[in-house]
Amino acid sequence: MEHAEASHFLRDGVVMLGFALGFVLLFRRLRLGATLGYLVAGVVIGPQVLHLTGDPEGKIAFAELGIVLLLFIVGLELAPQRLWQMKREIFGLGLLQVLLCGAALTLAIGFATGFTWPAAIALGLPLALSSTAQVLPMLQSAGRLKTPFGERAFSILLFQDLSIIAMITVVAALSRNPADAGGPPGWQLMLMTVAAIAGLILVGRFVIRPLFRLIGRLGEREMFIVAALFTIAASAGTMELLGLSTALGAFLAGVMLADTPYRHELETDVEPFRSILLGLFFLAVGMMLDLHAIAERPLFVLTAAVGLIAIKAAVMGGIALAIGMSWRNALALGLLLSQGGEFGFVMFAQAQNGLLISPEAASLFGAVVTLSMASTPILMILTAPLRRTPQSTERREAPRSDGAGALVIGYGRFGQTVAQMLMLSDIKVTLIDRDTQMIDTAGEFGSKVYFGDGTRIDLLRQAGAAEVDALLFCIDGKQLDAAMLEAIREAFPRPKILVRAYDRRTLVDLRDAPVDCAVRELHGSAITMGRAALEMLGDSLQDIDEAEEEYRRRDDLRLGLQIEAGDYRAARDMVVSEQRNPISWRKRKQA
Repeated sequence: MEHAEASHFLRDGVVMLGFALGFVLLFRRLRLGATLGYLVAGVVIGPQVLHLTGDPEGKIAFAELGIVLLLFIVGLELAPQRLWQMKREIFGLGLLQVLLCGAALTLAIGFATGFTWPAAIALGLPLALSSTAQVLPMLQSAGRLKTPFGERAFSILLFQDLSIIAMITVVAALSRNPADAGGPPGWQLMLMTVAAIAGLILVGRFVIRPLFRLIGRLGEREMFIVAALFTIAASAGTMELLGLSTALGAFLAGVMLADTPYRHELETDVEPFRSILLGLFFLAVGMMLDLHAIAERPLFVLTAAVGLIAIKAAVMGGIALAIGMSWRNALALGLLLSQGGEFGFVMFAQAQNGLLISPEAASLFGAVVTLSMASTPILMILTAPLRRTPQSTERREAPRSDGAGALVIGYGRFGQTVAQMLMLSDIKVTLIDRDTQMIDTAGEFGSKVYFGDGTRIDLLRQAGAAEVDALLFCIDGKQLDAAMLEAIREAFPRPKILVRAYDRRTLVDLRDAPVDCAVRELHGSAITMGRAALEMLGDSLQDIDEAEEEYRRRDDLRLGLQIEAGDYRAARDMVVSEQRNPISWRKRKQA
């Protein structure tokens, strides 16, 4: 029996991963996003179509760990002080979105259908929630999570997670099931929530952080993974035990560790688990889609999904305009948050258990949520030209080949220094930047900067990259990757390629990139400041030169080992610290 169950589980895993791989690759190629690929793959292998796997409910319960890990990683990005700075967006913007969208959807359901008002409330409030599991990966992949736009979207999603507690209380109060009468009152749930959050914060400070310090001293990398997964599971499990949001518990665990030295290592270790489980979650959502319910009432499902998207986009867009966002960003934020969320499935089940809605209604609105989630990437693609800020062509020229010896891409503070040094050596330089304000400012100082995206091969070719002697990428190193640089090298084999790297991690990531020179941002200026500090503290010029030489030697050796291993955590014992401090030059001289 056990062997048969194991074989069945393994077969389901092969089928799910195989179909997920195929559909995600296809939908990525069609620029429809991985989320829609997972959803469609789930529909195809689910009980409604090919019936290749069973028990979608059990699989979605397991795959919900992906949402938990996603919120943990987001928490790692937000130190407590940063979270405090966002309190206005979280409790202001988030509260407005939940209240206004919840009220609008409740009224729409109440007036447009035959549902009772308690049922309309039990359906309308959960539909006001958006899909954290879908929106955050979209923001991350677009590189907008840490922008003001992304932080506003995240603040709303975070408040939605907090509001789950209140929604559970409301649905429990409206329940017609006598078995629900013995549940805890709302005020008790709220006190339990506050106590749980405070308890997790105290445990994080006085137990979890010392634990990670101990593991860090031992140098056992796999123990970081074990400790991280234990922290996430314990925090989420504590919340679940109290009937609260597991995602909120995981988020708090991430916040607790956000301002520790282990943040980047934890993020790297947990990310693969998050990606796989989040994909399985959407796969299970697709498997749960009741196609029979849709086939019986397709017009209702389609109309309800369109209505849900329209109402949420209109309300959220209106709120965004009211707080001063441009209409393009307001439209983007409204569409981004217009879908129903994964927690809707849980709330519909609770409303069904409370005898507020029928099982058929739960299936229909589950289909509405799934259809709205599937529409989000399509809507974002279709509205992209409308939301894109038009670039003014007045007094701005696209780059052209003008016989220059070097192309400098990026004319910020870094690129300005590089370009001026080249020009002082009588090397003709073509300057490219896509910041129109920077272009105008440079023009006031007599510099001709062409407008364009210098990472595009067609634009580089237009600027004469095939004839120049050097291509200097002075843009933020995080915009570059090895694949992009390989394509540029293949297109332009003649020029030397020099790259501004954001940090040593960027250098490790670009280890296989075909570049002739990569320079760490701020590295030289930091050494200059260190020399100035030593001079002001009374060191002789010889001692300062020796200290710089020793630092450069150790740093270059460590960087070489990191690049060779492909791991920025390599050679940690070579970092100069209080615990690992080589005998200083002053002590050597005294000896």
